[in-house]
Order: sequence, then structure tokens, then C-alpha cells
Amino acid sequence: MAERPTASGTELGDFEELLDLLDELDVPDGYKAEIVKGNIVVSPWSKGYYLDVMELLCEQLRQHLPEEHRISYGPFLYVFPGVERAYGPDIHVAHRSVSRITGNHLDGEALSFVAELTSSSTRNDDLTDKVETYGRAGVPVYLLLDMQEEQATVFSMPSAKGYEARCSKPFGEKLPIPQPFDCVLDTSGFQRPPGDTEA
Repeated sequence: MAERPTASGTELGDFEELLDLLDELDVPDGYKAEIVKGNIVVSPWSKGYYLDVMELLCEQLRQHLPEEHRISYGPFLYVFPGVERAYGPDIHVAHRSVSRITGNHLDGEALSFVAELTSSSTRNDDLTDKVETYGRAGVPVYLLLDMQEEQATVFSMPSAKGYEARCSKPFGEKLPIPQPFDCVLDTSGFQRPPGDTEA
């Protein structure tokens, strides 16, 4: 199944309806659903080796987390009502209290770090819409791992337009991760395995 919009709406109030529809959607195993630009978008989970990259990233950041914060990857939906978006980021860091709810819509503004690993079907949104949304929500650090270009970009200094600062390094080099983490990420091991030809 390719990425596909399954519902859309732009009128006031439609965002809550899209969230309700998203909750009722029977998403096949191996896929995730998000709300992007007024559409419910269903896309496949990442390639197998992305799991290695996510674990390497989590292992490095875990020792630098702000107090009482948790790093995780997997299918959790963070909601941004002000801009009518709902994302399931590949890796997310937030205070432990953000998940102490009975619902399944977590507060996107509570994120302190988010990372997205691009795929050919999600790359454009990861590079544009999510940069703006995460920045406007005040998420301090957005790490974009461009798996097609084999490049890591860290966005920081959130603003109403997205982010004021960015730094990029090719996979294999070290990338500084700013406050509140204040560490250096070693991107060795993030490259595609031999034989993978995705561009």
C-alpha cells in the first residue's frame, strides 16, 4: 500500500472529526496513520534497518535526557490542534507525565525532541510540514535523518516560522545536538546496508 490520503477537510471543526475518524480507522499491521495538511495519511513503517538506526540514536541520547524525560520510538500520536496536525514521530522525547492519560492523543507541545527518518513516501512532509509544525509548537530539537540522501540535519531555536537554526552532516560524521541535550551524535551506522538502492 502506498501513502494515500483517505479523508480530508479544511473547515473549522473538521480536525476533531479527523481525529475521531483516525481512531476508528483499521490501520493494517506495518502501517501508521497521521493527519497531515487536512488529510489522514497512511504510510508503511520503515525498512528493517531503520530499527537499527533508531536504536543507535536512542542509546546515544538516553544518557543526555532532561530529568524525568523518556525517549521512545513507535506508534504514539502527538496532536497539534493549533495547526490541525497529528503525527506519529519515529522517535520522541517528552516528560513522563505526558503519557499519564487514558486517551491516545498525546500533547505535541510537550515534546522536547523528535526525530523523523525519511522514506520516499514521507520525505517531503518530513522536510517541510513537520519542520514548520514542530518549530511552531516549540519543540526544542527536531532531528531529520534523510535516509535517501544519507544526511542528518538538526533543527533548533523554534519560532513561529519553524526553526531559526539548522546544522547538517553526512552520515558517518558527528552532529552536535543542542540544549536541552547538549551532546554529540555519532551517525556512524546510519547508512543504508549494501544492496539497498532506494534513492
